[in-house]
Amino acid sequence: MKLLRAYLPLLVLLPALACSRPPQTPASTSTATATYYPGPGKGWQRQKPAQAGFDAARLQQAVAWARQQETTQMTPSFSTQADIFGTPLGPLPASRAATNGLILRHGYIVAEWGDTEQADPTYSVAKSVLSTLLGLTLEKGLIRDIHDPVANYIHDGGYDSEQNKPVTWEHHVRQSSEWEGSLWGKNADFVGHEAFGKGERKPRALQAPGTYYEYNDVRINRFALSLLELWRRPLPEVFRTEIMQPIGASNSWQWVPYANSTVQIDGQPMASVSGGTRWGGGLWISSRDEARFGYLFLRQGRWQNRQIVPAAWVRQATTPGGPGPDYGYLWWLNSQRKAWPDAPASSYAALGAGSNTIWIDPEHDLVIVWRWHNGSPNELIKRVLGALTAN
Repeated sequence: MKLLRAYLPLLVLLPALACSRPPQTPASTSTATATYYPGPGKGWQRQKPAQAGFDAARLQQAVAWARQQETTQMTPSFSTQADIFGTPLGPLPASRAATNGLILRHGYIVAEWGDTEQADPTYSVAKSVLSTLLGLTLEKGLIRDIHDPVANYIHDGGYDSEQNKPVTWEHHVRQSSEWEGSLWGKNADFVGHEAFGKGERKPRALQAPGTYYEYNDVRINRFALSLLELWRRPLPEVFRTEIMQPIGASNSWQWVPYANSTVQIDGQPMASVSGGTRWGGGLWISSRDEARFGYLFLRQGRWQNRQIVPAAWVRQATTPGGPGPDYGYLWWLNSQRKAWPDAPASSYAALGAGSNTIWIDPEHDLVIVWRWHNGSPNELIKRVLGALTAN
């Protein structure tokens, strides 16, 4: 509970976490020819609960319960945004969908509720996307080693100080970079109520990079800018061409930058995107497209006959390490079963404010996307797993 209270201004209702083991690939994914992948767009097959190994009545009860758990944190008009997070830098939609979600078993849709096609801000779920882009950056050789200092590659002044010179790419995705400075008008120490709302912090002494965990959007935004400078093309374009198009996602999603986050790359203006929607903007995406992204990870980065994300990266990104809680490379883990006590230790998730959740369970070959709920994903997970009758 102390950990939860400490993170509440940052994560807002994300659960307290500890250390973990990497998730294991389920036996059902070992043969590519036996694996179902949905077609593009709305070409997604359904299975009746009984076909997918569920007690239909119990699964229906779980979904009925989920429908009643609308979030009280984030109003439909986003009117609480500035009070919670501070002065926005980017836009927000006029409204959002009500609580909604999907349950996938073996890749098939077995349950769906609410409006799962509206592209809404997903807040810090975008951090898990940035982590994935880092994996592609390494695969393409733009970075030699994740343990290299960012200063070896980025020469825009952001890593010149003695504090910032040792920051590595891994420090950024472990949230242990302790990067000092300001970016887009927000300082990394989160001091100032107007700028940070209820997320304002008390001043503290910086620690050596890699030794101290802090969930910090300024530092993640610095990481995103550094990735942009490596790729030399907008990260939303990279995400679209390298991941979303290959997995058949819709065209409704967008990664919205701040009003002041445009930089010059090779003489061309390019917007740097954020790792959340704390200050507006961010990744606006539908639940169905999030389910595809979650299913890609459930399948160890493979989609049909193509390895889109290296399987080794999926394992590495969902393995604990560093000084933080139950945390991988911008993914939340569960090995101590403190995040979701009724879920397998191998499960993991991308999480964002408003309780945006993409939960992945390799042991049961499940993906649950649940958005705009009251911050109790374990309760839904317990009910869904309790409805299972077969592997």
